[in-house]
Amino acid sequence: MSTLALIRVDELNFPLFVHVLGAMILVGATLTAASAAVFARGDEGLLRIGYWSLLAVGLPGYIVMRVGAEWIYSKENVDDVLEDRTWVGIGYIVADAGALLVVISLILGGIGLYRLRTGGGRGLLTAALWISVLLLAAEILAIWAMGAKPD
Repeated sequence: MSTLALIRVDELNFPLFVHVLGAMILVGATLTAASAAVFARGDEGLLRIGYWSLLAVGLPGYIVMRVGAEWIYSKENVDDVLEDRTWVGIGYIVADAGALLVVISLILGGIGLYRLRTGGGRGLLTAALWISVLLLAAEILAIWAMGAKPD
């Protein structure tokens, strides 16, 4: 695989930068939300920070990451060159499942945040942030797959 990296055309550098930038933003937001879930211990302020980091930073990061991935995929003709290698499949599985987990987490967290106004909702908000722990584990797997490129 290192040979492919050496002969990558320069026109793929910017789409790759967009993909990696979005992935870094997404992982940072997920790490913040997961840390808030672990360390909150009922603290509503920390739960709110975790939720808002997932909503305001993680969701845009996911969109940027996915746009960059599709941009690279379309320009590089991965179907022809790489015959859909394992690492590409892992990336797509994690991205698709990650989108589902982010949406579920944002819905649960939004309901929980709304209910915090009336004194409830802490459990929903906590559950939403614990989903981000699962998402973080999946993202770490994807980072490994993108770096190691297993066949």
